[in-house]
Amino acid sequence: MKMPNFKLKESGLNRFFGPLESRIMEILWTNSAEMTIKDVQLKLDGDKAINFNTVMTVMNRLVDKGILQKQSVARSFQYKPVVTIEEFMDTQSKELTFDLIEQFGSLAVTHMVDALDKVDPELLDQLEQHILLLKKDR
Repeated sequence: MKMPNFKLKESGLNRFFGPLESRIMEILWTNSAEMTIKDVQLKLDGDKAINFNTVMTVMNRLVDKGILQKQSVARSFQYKPVVTIEEFMDTQSKELTFDLIEQFGSLAVTHMVDALDKVDPELLDQLEQHILLLKKDR
């Protein structure tokens, strides 16, 4: 599931989702049980009152996008994420990496390696070990 609109100037989940979508996904990912729209709405109400129909519309759009699944249970619907947040972030980072390399080639790789060295030199060591394993398996 590739998210079509990556926002560079945002951070966290807001890079992939709108503000309300992000808050809803955070709630569902931190809650281990399936939740109803009302459950989510009550958790959202900590900030400011959000209309039930607004929450329902956003959650159903997340179902349409393949991010959530819903199941009918006793005259209401239960919602849960299709994947864990870790699986979601792994998939999105892979998609972004492939897109960058496909579009910018070795330039993207060079910038990634430079960023690794600036952010955490240990990541550069991990990359080196991973490259050695890949070369060994050829």
